Amino acid sequence: MAKILSYEEKDTWIHRLSGVTKLIFFLMWCLVSMLTYDTRILLFMVAFSLVVFKISRTEWKQVSAVFKLIMLFLILNVIAIFIFSPDQGTQVYGSRTVLFHIAGPYDLTREQLFYELNVVIKYFTVIPAVFMFLVTTNPSEFAASMNKLGINYNVGYAISIALRYIPDVQDEFTRIKHAQEARGIEMSGKAPLFSRIKSTASIIFPLIFSSMDRIDTVSNAMELRGYGKHKKRTWYMERKLKRNDYLTIAFTVAFTIVALTITFADGSRFYNPFL
Repeated sequence: MAKILSYEEKDTWIHRLSGVTKLIFFLMWCLVSMLTYDTRILLFMVAFSLVVFKISRTEWKQVSAVFKLIMLFLILNVIAIFIFSPDQGTQVYGSRTVLFHIAGPYDLTREQLFYELNVVIKYFTVIPAVFMFLVTTNPSEFAASMNKLGINYNVGYAISIALRYIPDVQDEFTRIKHAQEARGIEMSGKAPLFSRIKSTASIIFPLIFSSMDRIDTVSNAMELRGYGKHKKRTWYMERKLKRNDYLTIAFTVAFTIVALTITFADGSRFYNPFL
């Protein structure tokens, strides 16, 4: 079974960047994505994210399962927006061009389509960056990076442990699944969908109990080593900033300033092609 969203050591330009650099890039990239509805900026961000994703040499099998879940959520989100706010685009862009009538109060307008297109693009600006960040950053280095930015080391350590346990939980899930299949429970693609869902749900409780055992073991080990005794700590995996780190941070800051300046140049964060 392929490891989903787990760190893999590779010799790429992105892997060699400090965790601090990648964290700053990720946070500022997400900030711009959340604030702007300028389609031109969003399209640039999508293209750049895909290039970075390709450079990181992230394998599709590492992210495919999560990507499918995100796509399902995205489809449901777009449908929900239209059902509950069918004229949101009209209110945003100040015009209403009906393409065709659907039923009742629901008209498909050009403005609504454009608004929902921007919502979809916003997802695609962040998804590759999230995947790239998770699979190219060592969890221990990530914790050190968060602490270096002023975040309490307890928070960083908790997130680091959570990221470390993703592969372990996957392995445990696979072992339980194989045990169930050995008992004659069909959980492959040959079984009906609802049967697979029911069988997979039966794995949840054994998985939770095994995870609780892991938590108890780790907490005891941390307590025995005196974790939390001091307000500060040093980090073995901390990586110093180098030339490429400073260049990346400079690019990130410059892009954020330019993108937000363009976004709010006319007093609105929405790019309006209908004027």
